[in-house]
Amino acid sequence: MAPANPTTTPPGVWPGTAYPLGATYDGAGTNFSLFSEVARRVELCLLDDDDRETRIPLDEVDGYVWHAYLPGIEPGQRYGFRVHGKFQPELGLRCDPSKLLLDPYGKAFVGDYGASAAPYNYGQNTLGHTMAGVVINPFFDWADDRAPRQPYHRTVIYEAHVKGMTITHPEVPPELRGTFAGMAHPAIVEHLLRLGITAVELMPVHQFLHDRMLLDRGLRNYWGYNSFGYFAPHREYASSNAPGAAVTEFKAMVRAFHAAGIEVILDVVYNHTAEGNEFGPTLSFRGIDNAAYYRLVDDDPQHYMDYTGTGNSFNMRHPHALQLIMDSLRYWVLDMHVDGFRFDLAATLARELHDVDRLSTFFDLVHQDPVVSQVKLIAEPWDVGEGGYQVGNFPAAWTEWNGKYRDTVRDYWRGQPATLGEFASRLTGSSDLYEVTGRRPSASINFVTAHDGFTLADLVSYNDKHNDANGEGNHDGETYNRSWNCGVEGPTEDPEILALRARQSRNLLATLMLSQGTPMLLHGDEIGRTQHGNNNAYCQDSALAWMDWSGMHTHADLLEFTRRAVALRTAHPVFRRRRFFDGRPAPGQDHPLDIAWFTPDGAAMTDTDWETGFGRSLAVFLNGDGIREPGPRGEHIGDDSFLLCFNAHDRTLPFILPDSGYGNAWSVELDCSTPTGAPADTAARPAAARVDVAARCLLVLRRTA
Repeated sequence: MAPANPTTTPPGVWPGTAYPLGATYDGAGTNFSLFSEVARRVELCLLDDDDRETRIPLDEVDGYVWHAYLPGIEPGQRYGFRVHGKFQPELGLRCDPSKLLLDPYGKAFVGDYGASAAPYNYGQNTLGHTMAGVVINPFFDWADDRAPRQPYHRTVIYEAHVKGMTITHPEVPPELRGTFAGMAHPAIVEHLLRLGITAVELMPVHQFLHDRMLLDRGLRNYWGYNSFGYFAPHREYASSNAPGAAVTEFKAMVRAFHAAGIEVILDVVYNHTAEGNEFGPTLSFRGIDNAAYYRLVDDDPQHYMDYTGTGNSFNMRHPHALQLIMDSLRYWVLDMHVDGFRFDLAATLARELHDVDRLSTFFDLVHQDPVVSQVKLIAEPWDVGEGGYQVGNFPAAWTEWNGKYRDTVRDYWRGQPATLGEFASRLTGSSDLYEVTGRRPSASINFVTAHDGFTLADLVSYNDKHNDANGEGNHDGETYNRSWNCGVEGPTEDPEILALRARQSRNLLATLMLSQGTPMLLHGDEIGRTQHGNNNAYCQDSALAWMDWSGMHTHADLLEFTRRAVALRTAHPVFRRRRFFDGRPAPGQDHPLDIAWFTPDGAAMTDTDWETGFGRSLAVFLNGDGIREPGPRGEHIGDDSFLLCFNAHDRTLPFILPDSGYGNAWSVELDCSTPTGAPADTAARPAAARVDVAARCLLVLRRTA
């Protein structure tokens, strides 16, 4: 049933154009364009400040795109659409003209969703119970903004949450906390620069919905993996309520990061939308063209295919769904100046039929696109469907969150048996996963912690999840965390356990920064952020999940250690090679090899040593003279040589340094047994000397002669 008493259509409506889709202001008026193959009639609805509608029939239709141009319609104008057509869910048709529908190409939104059931029920008018699109001013003074274009092998990623990073920072003005403007504040930028960060990966900033289920429990969708506005920055992250303010503030944030040499990567959620399954709200896509935008069950189209665990999956088989994603990606690069994307549950994007296909249409489109193919493309290489775990199987232009790296490094440092061979592979860039597809070590996005799971502090403090605050009976979240509480579950005042936890944290951070590949640090790990054992804080928009900046003081040693470890990586190309080790000597030399592995007694590792289930210690020599790849101007790259001594045993072990063929003298560069990593002893050690490596400790030595 259509809403009653709209106002009359104003004069002066021009035909307009079918492209670009959405609302496009040109300085004199606005073109409106909407795709729907199933619509019988489409109305553009202009809203005034009192939510009164002016409905304008879109009589021009080209290729199922309904459009009109309205002179004089300027930025700030609120709007939506009403789509008339069949409502036959059993056939996959869900048109409902009682719903004020959001523009899939909307650049900004205003309003909010209340407790009304109208979006969930057929025939109930949603005017006043939904958001509305806003025409934006596309013009912005970018000044001399330039993309940093940091190559992967020099990249250090910092995964961050816009609100969580800024909401409690004492130097960020209260009115800017929790916003894009807060992220751009010099205090935040300076913190990242002092850490050595080159790229910020922002958790979802596309406009998203707070689930009704969570709101009923007094919670919110904090993480934001519930998008519906793929062109619009989330309006709650704007410091101003002015229509379209989020767009301007986002651009200003990017400009500020670029001025500091920091790239901006967006975590994007194209695999599903906030409309959920057949019981979810009708906000946009469902009422515009349900079967075009969503994967429906082939023999029962009233239901949705769900490869994501969220109720629906975007339809990667339909050209207009694919077009929307590609248009969105290009918009964020060209208009918003972002530097790359991390694709949530990216395996879903490769499902054209049922199986994951790395040669699917989506990836073909990305590879052929002259804009999108040139930015950083990072896959979360799994989903919840059958065959969804696809680590190592993405196409050549892509990098991947390396879940195997996370699992192996956690297992090694908590003392799991039979991990040495796997650990060595992950430490050296996971060639077993990426080399066969022509990729390089940087294809491995290495991480030990991320938003999903324990923080670093919790990883060494809890064996089990403690998610009771989520209101789901502690049934949500991963049960098998590969964590170790070091002897006591949760908080303790035992100095020995606290010292062990601190050392384990340093071990994990140092391993991450000194591994080949591209490291990613979780926001707050450098200052001991804890979620008190909650490993699924998706709904915790509270101090439980926010950054506690007092950690800058209470965990000052950890912060200094993190800076030291990142600086060591940044200063030495031997830790960030562009190509895999090949086991050959340096150019023009017979010895030593570019990499060599040793037992603690100084002997070369044998097959038996690698296969020993109880083995927990080894050393690796990285030859700074053995870097074969040239620099950016074709120059030879030379570096210091290093020996990394890994001891995951529960007791101190003596390590014998390699003989003089590998170097005549060594000095400690990083010591994970000290609070800041500063060497406890800087004296030079001769070849074949004994060096004691503390229990559960990584010791890094540099060749000095």
